[in-house]
Amino acid sequence: MSNVFNTSQLKLAFDFAEYTGRHIFLTGKAGTGKTTFLHNFKEESSKRMIVVAPTGVAAINAGGVTIHSFFQLPFGPHLPEDIYASQGVSKTIQKMSGLKKDIIRNLDLLVIDEISMVRADLLDAIDDTLRRFKDPLLPFGGVQLLMIGDLQQLAPIVPNDEWELLKDYYETLFFFGSRALKQTNYISIELTHIFRQNDDHFICLLNKVRDNQIDEETLQVLNDRYDPHFNPSDNEGYVTLTTHNKQAKTINKNKLRTIDSEIHTMVAKIEDDFPKHAYPTDDELALKIGSQVMFVKNDTSEDKLFYNGKIGTVEKITDETIDVKCSGNSDVIQVKKMEWNNIKYTIDEENKTIKETTVGTFTQFPLKLAWAITIHKSQGLTFEKAIIDANAAFAHGQVYVALSRCKSLEGMVLISKISRECIRHDPEVLHFMHDIATHSPGNALLDESRYNFQLMLLKELFDFNPIQYHAHEALKILNKNRNKVPSSIIE
Repeated sequence: MSNVFNTSQLKLAFDFAEYTGRHIFLTGKAGTGKTTFLHNFKEESSKRMIVVAPTGVAAINAGGVTIHSFFQLPFGPHLPEDIYASQGVSKTIQKMSGLKKDIIRNLDLLVIDEISMVRADLLDAIDDTLRRFKDPLLPFGGVQLLMIGDLQQLAPIVPNDEWELLKDYYETLFFFGSRALKQTNYISIELTHIFRQNDDHFICLLNKVRDNQIDEETLQVLNDRYDPHFNPSDNEGYVTLTTHNKQAKTINKNKLRTIDSEIHTMVAKIEDDFPKHAYPTDDELALKIGSQVMFVKNDTSEDKLFYNGKIGTVEKITDETIDVKCSGNSDVIQVKKMEWNNIKYTIDEENKTIKETTVGTFTQFPLKLAWAITIHKSQGLTFEKAIIDANAAFAHGQVYVALSRCKSLEGMVLISKISRECIRHDPEVLHFMHDIATHSPGNALLDESRYNFQLMLLKELFDFNPIQYHAHEALKILNKNRNKVPSSIIE
């Protein structure tokens, strides 16, 4: 194992995922390295795995596919298995391609990123699919789950009419309400070392907001950053975080219009299968010299000149490159077009490993207008300077997500005051997270789980039931078609 898992918690998470069969919920505050862990784990692990996520953009960023596309599940509520057939789910599953069935049958590990957005009924639909094509007696067909996300940030979307259908079956629609998951002895590992911020005072403030421990002193410190008339100059690099998409679009549109220069429209090259909902930036990217932009991809070169979320200003535009200057850096970054891959999973028939195959590409400059962005879309990003309008927060965890995007308290400006009322928490999540904090797994459980996993592998190695089953099925087919088969083969 490489040294990328450089804290005891990261190493523990890797060891449980790689050397045991335990289902794992890997969580942590904003900036604790959950996304980095996933990318590193994919590189280091020897297990046959696939990565899925609830949305197209999240799937592309995680290097995976969407849950609905892989498992071929319909959108909308998924009722418990005994009434799936009446909802048409069984028919959908039966139409699953032979390739996907083979992938499931050879699957060791299913990684679900942004698990906080996955509803309990969707997780149970995944369980139903895996049981159909793997082991029907085990939760999730015996496939190990690695669920990654932060319940204090993005929450699942539950329309009222769907909750009316599901409330008789589920106490909560957060993923931990899944019937199948409750049948497992899954563990939870919480990452606590924060890489994004290094100011202990600011980290303490964020933790109080996250854990619903906010007091008057905390509110006062945060609201000391209140400046309703704040109007930074164009080169200061502030990005406004809004609660609604319409607000962000209006700000970006108006700011672009005020720039007195020629508009350039950069058209993306889209090849083969790349769905519109998964586009990482605009397919027709309209920019002017002087536009404030945000990078939407990490620099994969050795220079590491930019990262996803870095803010800069456009200084020059050509067909081949866009020059971007970032605050605090005298050097201009010459940005070229980059490629995103839409992947699907296939089976290597020779050794039965799961391979990633590119089925479509999206090529565009890794930039988007960024005077404003929604709090929801800022998930996972880090900003040096941010203007936050969070008074209209309507969702669980929204204010925490906005505040935790900032690297420092000094880089944050509030244009609406933060009140207790706008900081929304779900009591079920708070109770669940408190339980996690008091039941952390340790090395003793790891050793026990490794031993049990090795026993299971040995049992599978010497289990001849599958061979006997397939031989029995072959004999049944042979006997049924005895008159059509040459006697020399039967003998």
